[in-house]
Amino acid sequence: MSPTAAILPSPPAAPSRASVRLDPRRLAHAVAAAADALLRKQRTEPIAGRGSPGRHWCAELEGDSILSSEYLLMKFILGQEHERRPTLERIANHLRLSQRPDGSWGQYPGSPPDVSACVKAYFCLKLMGDRTDAPHMARARELIHRLGGAERCNTFSTFYLACLGQVSWNACPAIPPQVILLPRWFPFHIKKVAAWTRTMILPLAICSALRPVRALGPDQRIDELFLDPRWKFRLSKRFTTNPFTWNNFFLLADRFMKACRAIGLTPLRRRSLRRAEAWIVERMRPETTEGLGAIFPPMVYVQIAFQALGYTRDHPVIRQAEADLDAFMIDEPHADPRLDHVRLQPCFSPVWDTAIALDALGEAGRTAADDERIAAACDWLRDREVRIAGDHTENFRPEDRALRPGVDTAMWAFEYRNDWYPDVDDTCMVARALARVGDRPGQTANRDAARRAVRWILAMQNDDGGWAAFDRTRPRDWMEAIPFADHNAMQDPSCSDITGRVLESIIVCGLPADHPAVRRGVEYILRTQQPEGCWWGRWGVNYIYGTWQAVCGLRSAGVPADHPQLQRVRDWLLSIQNADGGFGESANSYLDRSLMGKGPSTASQTAWALITLLHLLPAEHPACLNAAAWLLDDQLTADKPPFVTSSPEPAFADDHVRDLAGGWSEHWFTGTGFPKVFYLRYHLYRHSFPLKALARYARSA
Repeated sequence: MSPTAAILPSPPAAPSRASVRLDPRRLAHAVAAAADALLRKQRTEPIAGRGSPGRHWCAELEGDSILSSEYLLMKFILGQEHERRPTLERIANHLRLSQRPDGSWGQYPGSPPDVSACVKAYFCLKLMGDRTDAPHMARARELIHRLGGAERCNTFSTFYLACLGQVSWNACPAIPPQVILLPRWFPFHIKKVAAWTRTMILPLAICSALRPVRALGPDQRIDELFLDPRWKFRLSKRFTTNPFTWNNFFLLADRFMKACRAIGLTPLRRRSLRRAEAWIVERMRPETTEGLGAIFPPMVYVQIAFQALGYTRDHPVIRQAEADLDAFMIDEPHADPRLDHVRLQPCFSPVWDTAIALDALGEAGRTAADDERIAAACDWLRDREVRIAGDHTENFRPEDRALRPGVDTAMWAFEYRNDWYPDVDDTCMVARALARVGDRPGQTANRDAARRAVRWILAMQNDDGGWAAFDRTRPRDWMEAIPFADHNAMQDPSCSDITGRVLESIIVCGLPADHPAVRRGVEYILRTQQPEGCWWGRWGVNYIYGTWQAVCGLRSAGVPADHPQLQRVRDWLLSIQNADGGFGESANSYLDRSLMGKGPSTASQTAWALITLLHLLPAEHPACLNAAAWLLDDQLTADKPPFVTSSPEPAFADDHVRDLAGGWSEHWFTGTGFPKVFYLRYHLYRHSFPLKALARYARSA
């Protein structure tokens, strides 16, 4: 037993599932152990000097192999592949470790092979010196052929191939930099797309205009991955048989823009490039952000775009851009050279992690008044409050445009510093956490901040009654047909999961349930229920996540448990509970609706389902009892070291995971970045949410 595990008292012997409700000693021990494990994960310093010091949580945010492959491709595009070569070799080793036995790479454990991920990983390994006749390369190549060849890559992957001369720039969708000059009344405008899309398309627009190409040697090319070489010179997106579609309209527009470029007809090109450059530089000021958008894709694109503009490595903007991106690296040394690697995160999640951890601890009865560690984490959150008027204010209603950040409102971003893009999700979670754990005796700072956050959240409500992540907006479905929109997230419309979380949070913070904004939110959620009785999850996997958030919002707003739509929720949840008592769902449900609510039981999804059940059923109901029993049985009683396998081809997905006694272990991805495109494993989900669920169960039981 590890020294850490030894400090916990031995739990009572596990009872049968039928007696869990009758054994408060085991339940109380589990809640206390989970709370203590979560508090031991608290940080006292930020990662790599990010943000301000102080007590907070920031666990690993795990993505898929494209983070490693795109970082390596960026280094080759910039001509920097010989610098820090040992680090690049260890990033390449991460790609070798995450390759599946069939030769593929995927978006999450259990996903189908992803052709874009496979092509980029193969290309990287070839550039790093792996022989094409090596078994792992041969398997990857054969798999890519079965998937339709490299011409099936998405447009964001084709961008890398064009920069390295593997395809013509005509194979990439045109992104004219003139979009920065379009007037606000124009159907497509930079303020009408999602916040993350703005930060991605402007660097890509600069590259689309300047078309940088790094020439490679013949032995570095990947011609062998293409089945039809013709697609190396034209956009691979196909026309539909129905001529009157947005897809066909935008493909014709793409051809028109490329024809204009070919004859030199590029009006306002120089002016638009200067405007795009200035827009990006303004949003990269280090006192307001840690990288453009503080997320991986634009932080990569901007280095390539600015090199094309003539920026040198010693320019302060480029030095800062490199440092911010490199901070995402996680060094995982290992004596076994097969397991020794460096991997990358898509961003940091400290505000989100801290708010969720505090909310769970508050559910377990811990408060700022009785635990200085909790009070200090609240101080850290308040210190991270965003105090500038970011891009979102331009979409406010006229009556809200005079709101003063830090005075009338409070708002937070996901990362250590991303002041241009605070979001509703983080703000409502921070407000709820501050309200739940309260203040130190004689103070009101947390409650005051929560109150100001509610004012900002109300200003962010959409006209349809729902809430989106980063902006007030409305659906513009036609945008998803734009050729460079294959990340399925050109826009940021209202979604049921955020709306449910908002309703629960603002009511916890004191807004009355009969407030007009609450009633509009309730109507939106009820209107978006799926025929099966569940809700689709935009930011978590998937129908279990969406249903949990929607039900919590509805019940907080006073919708009775016997409401017909909530009875349908109850029936759906009872129909998907696994035989072991837990709940689980694969991200494959985004691809196939028949898989909704189906998958191996996980700690986070079982917690979400249990919380939902407790809103609809008594604690003594067998479904609640068995879900709680699953969490109790799955809780770690000793520290879990990183898993190391003796297999010649290690199953990498769990190799790097360390977990503490009192917590849980979770292999599957339960977070969503872009549905059908990019998924996440939040390494704190499996600790915070089970604690919250068991604490609530203990109180209910």
